[in-house]
Amino acid sequence: MHGVSREQIDAAKKMSAIEFLRRYRPEELEYGGSRGEYQLRHHDSFKINGQTSLWHWKSRDIGGKSALDYLVHVEGVGFVDAVRALCDEQPNIAPLSVFPDKKRNFILPASAKHYHRVFAYLLSRGISQPVIEACMHMGILYESADYHNAVFVGKDDCGVPRYAFLRGTYSKQEKPFRGEVFGSDKQFCFCIPANASTKRVAVYEAAIDAMAHWTLEGMQDKHRLSLGGIYAPKAGEVCRGLKNPYALDAFLTRHPEIEEIEVCTDNDSAGRFAAEHIIGAYGDKYRMIDNPPDLEQGDYADLAQKKMKERERTASKRTERSR
Repeated sequence: MHGVSREQIDAAKKMSAIEFLRRYRPEELEYGGSRGEYQLRHHDSFKINGQTSLWHWKSRDIGGKSALDYLVHVEGVGFVDAVRALCDEQPNIAPLSVFPDKKRNFILPASAKHYHRVFAYLLSRGISQPVIEACMHMGILYESADYHNAVFVGKDDCGVPRYAFLRGTYSKQEKPFRGEVFGSDKQFCFCIPANASTKRVAVYEAAIDAMAHWTLEGMQDKHRLSLGGIYAPKAGEVCRGLKNPYALDAFLTRHPEIEEIEVCTDNDSAGRFAAEHIIGAYGDKYRMIDNPPDLEQGDYADLAQKKMKERERTASKRTERSR
């Protein structure tokens, strides 16, 4: 790879993720409740085995074992930068300052001149053109210049970007790239604000689900908040000390006028587990509505795509009959 040699890459992979976390991110490690398992303070859906170093970030469906895997896929460090940092101080890793503090060093990826690829990708997922254009106009959606990822931006109350989630747009990939921009503050996850004063918020696992639901409903009479992923235990796993969604807690603190929470997590086992927890956690204070997508084992983006294909088939049949 340009910038680093094969030997450097091999050397960088020698440090395990758990060793890196224990030495350079000890404040991030929390005991996960299962024997020998840990999670991250800012990402409780991230689990790592203290013995094998195997880790899995469930909300992103990615995993690995080495410190290099962790830095690239979780902290968002560039591959070449991560390799160089891990190699420069072998066998000791570079100082923590090489990987700057999250909150002080959040930088959005450069924007592409045109957003053709993101536009085409979202249209193919069933998101309507008006919804895409509205999000772009609000500055919460654009296309990155480097890899042409879709960038879903979260802003604070002053309109300053504080969070961003990247989603690959290459449709031929079996598992397109997904990940948060390094330094993202989950207090300000992607949120589509309501068009008018409202006391309602709908919550989703991902930004694209929020856009898809808006497409399907056709109205923006409530806030639509992405939780930036969810956590659900594996089959047979003991779940202890489950936390409330950080993004939702922060949003409700900033919006004391909210009275109703609509839970729109996916219609699968993980989504239903998350919905049950959210409803139980907030039900004493808020009016709760459980509203999963009407699609087995799917999310609102899947449902929007299904509806789009149904419309296309209907239109095609009408065209054939008119000939």
